[in-house]
Amino acid sequence: MTGAEGGPHRVLVTGAAGRIGRAVVDLLLEHGLAVTALSVVYPQPCPADRVLMGDVTDEQNVAAALEDVDAVVHLAALPHRDAGAPYDVFRTNVCGTFAVLSQAAARGVRRAVIASSINAFGVPMNHHDVLPAYFPLDEDIPSDVDDWYSHSKGTDERTAAMAARHWGIDVVAFRFPLVDTAEGLTRTAARLRDDPAGAVREGWSYLDLRDAARAVLAGLTAPVQGAHVLGLSAADTLLPVPTAEALARWAPRVPLRRAVHGHEPLVDASRARQLLGFVPLHSVHDPDPLTDHRAVEAARA
Repeated sequence: MTGAEGGPHRVLVTGAAGRIGRAVVDLLLEHGLAVTALSVVYPQPCPADRVLMGDVTDEQNVAAALEDVDAVVHLAALPHRDAGAPYDVFRTNVCGTFAVLSQAAARGVRRAVIASSINAFGVPMNHHDVLPAYFPLDEDIPSDVDDWYSHSKGTDERTAAMAARHWGIDVVAFRFPLVDTAEGLTRTAARLRDDPAGAVREGWSYLDLRDAARAVLAGLTAPVQGAHVLGLSAADTLLPVPTAEALARWAPRVPLRRAVHGHEPLVDASRARQLLGFVPLHSVHDPDPLTDHRAVEAARA
């Protein structure tokens, strides 16, 4: 079943009570889509027209949630290395993604968007004294994984590729950086002014929650085929200083693959722009959202 313009009619959102999940549910409803919400808990009421409670690692829960669904947004996860015991974090994330994608694909669902993470390449949470192989970060950067959360996200990306190859489901896996509300990002940026080195490994990257939801919607509706891993970022960094100046101070030995200008981000999100037409509209340093024209120019800088 598809919508009037070929897009989805009913979307299952797992992790619907999470930060990104709530924003995605709201945006899908604004666009007239029916939403089935699945979460282990709902701290506040969910506006979806079908609301289910359950764990995505349980096959029966997933099967019930997939009823009449023609697209999936899989966000349910333990979202940090320290969100549980190592086994629980890895099992929940990997088994949940496999359960959702395998059952959705076997039922004929043709599109899924899943949450990967900037941590998938392993360096940001690595407890060794390491830095990225280069900047800007891209989807092909060499990995150095030594924690179970980062390992789970890399495994999720490979599960997406397997599902696309085996069942023909199209999957967009977003490597989300720090995602928060405008207020939350403002607080984080203020903390980083005192300790910029604390976020150098991810290039001081971030994404406004509203842009994260917009990216998910683009991932559901853009004409893409197969499995794609896409990095995301705002059009600048969390720091108030120019990017080149920040790199010279806190990452002088990391190779720079191309020149960066002004406050240009250190995550290369060009694949998301090319495949989905997605450009971020919101900056932590500017209370007014960028116009589409300004956003495109910022993304191309």
